Amino acid sequence: MLFSKKKDTTPLMAQYYDIKAKYPDTLLLFRMGDFFECFDDDAALLSKIGGIALTKRNNGSAEASPLAGFPHHQLDTYLPKLVKAGLRVAVCEQIEDPKYKTGKIVKREVIEVVTPGISLYDKLLESSRNNFICSVYLQKNKDASLFAGISICDITTGEFLVGEVRADQIGQVIEQYSPREIIFSKSQSNEIENILSQSPLKLSYTKLEEWVFEKEFSIELLLRQFQKTSFKGFGIETLNVGISAAGVILHYISETQKQNLPQIQTIRLLNLSDRMLLDYSTRRNLEILQNIEGEANGSLIKLLDKTTTPPGARLLRKWLNQPLNNLEAIHNRLDAVECLATNPQILEKLVSTLRNLGDMERLISRIGSGKATTRDVVNLSASLDKIPQIKKIFNTENKGEIHSNHSELDSASHNYM
Repeated sequence: MLFSKKKDTTPLMAQYYDIKAKYPDTLLLFRMGDFFECFDDDAALLSKIGGIALTKRNNGSAEASPLAGFPHHQLDTYLPKLVKAGLRVAVCEQIEDPKYKTGKIVKREVIEVVTPGISLYDKLLESSRNNFICSVYLQKNKDASLFAGISICDITTGEFLVGEVRADQIGQVIEQYSPREIIFSKSQSNEIENILSQSPLKLSYTKLEEWVFEKEFSIELLLRQFQKTSFKGFGIETLNVGISAAGVILHYISETQKQNLPQIQTIRLLNLSDRMLLDYSTRRNLEILQNIEGEANGSLIKLLDKTTTPPGARLLRKWLNQPLNNLEAIHNRLDAVECLATNPQILEKLVSTLRNLGDMERLISRIGSGKATTRDVVNLSASLDKIPQIKKIFNTENKGEIHSNHSELDSASHNYM
């Protein structure tokens, strides 16, 4: 997305071009009074994707600039269209009241950058699936073979994973988590794009400067985020290149969201040894998430998904997409299913209570990020009030049978299934 600063522009447009220069690969929504406006190439994109008339504005230069815009209260209508088209979108707001402006023009600044992998807007999210962003960083082993640090994060739920894999496993991990956006170094573009070109998924790429992937920089970001002095307890201290990938995600999210990330409180090891890595062809032929035609109808998840909450739907999707290969874990999960199947009175009470829960994972993230509405806060409060009822169901009905053996059931209930 190219632009050029025009000579002899008005003070307003000079401000626009100064801000745009900081976001050259991003569509800039520039607040002007009651409207968000786009100019030049951005205007053409907004017009094409949003179905908005393209006009022109005389900005003091000899040549008028293409212009397209929409009322500010329609941001929730047009922003999803732009991001779903694969664009990064910077939202530039007026940060002072025009009545009390201190200079010739109102002060403006970008308050957030919304990307395919980073958004807390409901209209950009699917309740039954995670909205992952992924970072990949390559390095060579002593034998000159390639391996990669890989990190995956969903800011809407706070889930944060990191691991290291062989280069030939990158595509399988990507297909397993289906991230909406992938970050990698500009210096490794050719190698990574060549690896990912074999994936049938529609992937959105973001390329960053090499210095962002420096290990020491990532260590500082991660330890500051978790308020720790070491990685002891996380199980990731030996992941040199993985830590670089994880730090980049934190940097990228904080740069786009323009704030701290209270919802990201821990990081877990991406352990491939206890899960089956299914490639795209296998999952397609087994029709796990989609049928052969690429639709949900007729798929395994469509048949099995009887969950009553969004976190439960996301958890089931993850279980089906990442089958266990650890026998003990499989038995624990089956025991949990058997426990509920043989105690219909408990199952009925549990389902009835869970139906009234909101999407607590995403509600907490929105509140922590300062993007919640009054309705979100009330919804979370009402949902938290249900937790004692859920605990009471397990504590009063067949207590010994349920609580003694079924760790997987505890895990599932923790995810509000």
